[in-house]
Amino acid sequence: MAENRQDTENTAPEGPRADGTDRPVPAPRHSAVRSLLRLWPYARAVRGRLAVSVTAASIAMVSTLAVPVVLGRIVDGPLAEHDLAGLWPLVGLLLGLGLFEAALFYTRRVVLARPLAGLETAMRGDLFAKLQRLPISFHDRWGSGQLLSRATADMYTMRLFLAFPLVFLIVNTVMFLAGTVVMFTQDWRLALIALAPFVPLFLFTRQFEAGYSSASRLAQDQNGDIATVVEESVLGIRILKAFGRHRSMAERFRAQSQELRRTELRKSHLLANLWAITVGLPELALGCALAVGSYLVAHDELSAGTLVAFLSTALALRWPVESLGWLLAYSNEAATATDRFFEVMDEPDDPETGTATALGAADGIRFTGVRFRYPDAPEDSPDLLAGIDLHIRSGETMALVGATGSGKTTLTALLPRLYEATAGTITLDGRDIRELPRQRLRELVAVAFEDPTLFSATIRENVLMGAPGADEEQLRSALATAQAGFVEKLPQGVDTEVGEQGLSLSGGQRQRLALARAVVGDPAFLVLDDPLSALDVHTEALVERALREVLGTSTALVVAHRPSTVLLADRVAVLADGRIEAVGTHQELLRDCAHYRELMSGEASLLPERTSA
Repeated sequence: MAENRQDTENTAPEGPRADGTDRPVPAPRHSAVRSLLRLWPYARAVRGRLAVSVTAASIAMVSTLAVPVVLGRIVDGPLAEHDLAGLWPLVGLLLGLGLFEAALFYTRRVVLARPLAGLETAMRGDLFAKLQRLPISFHDRWGSGQLLSRATADMYTMRLFLAFPLVFLIVNTVMFLAGTVVMFTQDWRLALIALAPFVPLFLFTRQFEAGYSSASRLAQDQNGDIATVVEESVLGIRILKAFGRHRSMAERFRAQSQELRRTELRKSHLLANLWAITVGLPELALGCALAVGSYLVAHDELSAGTLVAFLSTALALRWPVESLGWLLAYSNEAATATDRFFEVMDEPDDPETGTATALGAADGIRFTGVRFRYPDAPEDSPDLLAGIDLHIRSGETMALVGATGSGKTTLTALLPRLYEATAGTITLDGRDIRELPRQRLRELVAVAFEDPTLFSATIRENVLMGAPGADEEQLRSALATAQAGFVEKLPQGVDTEVGEQGLSLSGGQRQRLALARAVVGDPAFLVLDDPLSALDVHTEALVERALREVLGTSTALVVAHRPSTVLLADRVAVLADGRIEAVGTHQELLRDCAHYRELMSGEASLLPERTSA
């Protein structure tokens, strides 16, 4: 994006990825409960339905505890007394309890489905809006796959947590407490035996949670890394095929997939250990309770019906205990997803301090003592821009030339405040750009970047991004200025979809549409970053001829690499060593500035002085 990036990452590494880069360091890990509580502002909107869902599920689960009581009555009553007439009402009661439980679980699902889908939509919308407000420096640091995974997989994880694990954590707790009370009313001795494993089980789950949470975070980050590789491979498929690098990219993908596989296996191993404990210890306790209970029944210290009821109650509590592993695992997945979501949401927005809307008297563009260094640059590295002083008069076109990496693109990015100057001031007609709201500033300053990015939309929509209020005549005029007559030959004309990144078009076509997007709103200030680099000589000449009319009504800064582009300008500024080395007309600089002569090469001296159109 920007030239001469002094460093490529702004974060200490969590650990190298398979592609050799580092991902941003996650926020310090805290308890899963504290992480999940951050979802409450969103969950508050569905708290009523969430309460109904929890209540319905709790009643359904607790109703199952009535089944052991009925079974005990059947064993000690109709079966012991061979009373078939008394048996059928109790059997009917069991069937009724089953239907009642099914209806309550159906209610739980129906009540939550729609609002939770809306909650996920709201969270995803907030994340997307946040990404639009974050500064360019944030996007420089973060891989697109990491952001994509937060907007898709993490959202689904959080929604599913609210729909199932959260509900069942509450419901199973209620079920377990109610079942404990029932078992103690049946026989306190057997209850103590059945509940004995829960102290070591509690300690083991605490240990499990610590290990699983870190593995879960690593897996989700690795998923983001893989998403980045896939996205880059799809967008760069032409380059990969042209250079025969598809195998090396496949190897990179395979290496990262292996990393994720190892992490997922580690998670499975941790979960398998927990499952073994949560299933094995209660089963062992239940076997002991059965042996002791049988002894008590044999010595007439306990009725057979009570033993059946107790064992049925204990079996009913197997699901709340055995599901503990799944619930803890998913809760940690959701906590990690929540942390990743709020890592983005907690990032500071671009500061919006300006309130002024009007400019002063016509004075053009002034850079005064402007310095800049990227936020991720090493502390001991020099500033990329080390004191820029430049005045572009009102209505003037200034060409900016300099060696590759001198900071030309970075300087142009400061004008619309894509980056903030480290020091100094930039004014438009006497008004400091920091005093202008960003929305107003970007209405005044139109930009055409060297990389002509287009979106998966129609040509009309792509061009009118430069001025949403422009009418059909302005659209056609902008396309004519950019010599984009090829649009009329497309299947639907200006309403033709250009596809992802506009890759269905040639580089020159994309660049012309990007230029049309910059000029469609007749901007007062225009920034063009080498806008004609992808055009053939004939088309370039036509665009230059039409562009002179637009430049005649704007104050413009044009980054130029070729003499033909330089001749669009009234004056030329030479950028070197972070400063403006010289300013003058093309001919003056050819005569007086050796550096400029080197940049323009031998053919420059053969070109005529620019004349007004």
